Amino acid sequence: MENEITTRIAIFQKKEVRKIFYKNEWWFSIVDIIEVLTDTKRSRKYWSDLKKKLSKEGYPEVSENIGQLKIMASDGKIRETDCANTETVLRIIQTIPSPRAELFKRWLAKVGYERIQEIEDPELATKRTRILYKAKGYSDAWIEKRMRGIEVRETLTNEWQNRGVKEGQEYAILTAEISKATFGMTPSEYQKLKGLKRENLRDHMNDLELIFTMLGEASTTEIAKNKNTQGFFENKTAAKEGGKIAGEARQKLELKSGKKISTGTNYLPKPKDK
Repeated sequence: MENEITTRIAIFQKKEVRKIFYKNEWWFSIVDIIEVLTDTKRSRKYWSDLKKKLSKEGYPEVSENIGQLKIMASDGKIRETDCANTETVLRIIQTIPSPRAELFKRWLAKVGYERIQEIEDPELATKRTRILYKAKGYSDAWIEKRMRGIEVRETLTNEWQNRGVKEGQEYAILTAEISKATFGMTPSEYQKLKGLKRENLRDHMNDLELIFTMLGEASTTEIAKNKNTQGFFENKTAAKEGGKIAGEARQKLELKSGKKISTGTNYLPKPKDK
């Protein structure tokens, strides 16, 4: 868990709602909730107007109960997003005229119950992630690699946290260094190659792309441990060295196979723009 904050994606009526475990409870992306309940194409504008309405209707503390939390966007980048816990979300949806509101309340209750289960049995969180990927059409073999990649990534970010690297921008910079050394591209450049906009880059990587991503991050972790790197700059050097190991292995395979590892092909068809 990165700084006790873990991002998860939940599905509500075939739409994604981002949620973060923060201060020992789930906090939800408000704009995602609004989109689910209203089908609006301008959820941020709707939320801006709704905050004013809530204040006028006797809930002036709404802004105080909203947290600007760093949460992963659909393009794979971490951005600050208005989030609220279950209690505040329930108060917000009371103001939204939608027949879906009651269904959403029941869904929130289910999410809370599932979190209690996951605390008692952490393996349940992994099982639910597998089910989510399966529902999206991924193969079992791909899911195994993706889940392993998540573990490798979490191990790396735990090392960064313990070694004084700041979550957010510094994590993003180090990740970009690993990617550049591994694939010759930053994550944002890689997304352009694949024609992605809001989608998660790693969810559109094929088997070999995932494997070399893991190799770069696992190598970086090992170097950081063995050299006892401290702070951002020492870990930046480790990131370049770890990525270089994966990059050299990639180049050797490309030379022998005569085929590029990085491609513009997406593992699954891109979802249509909303």
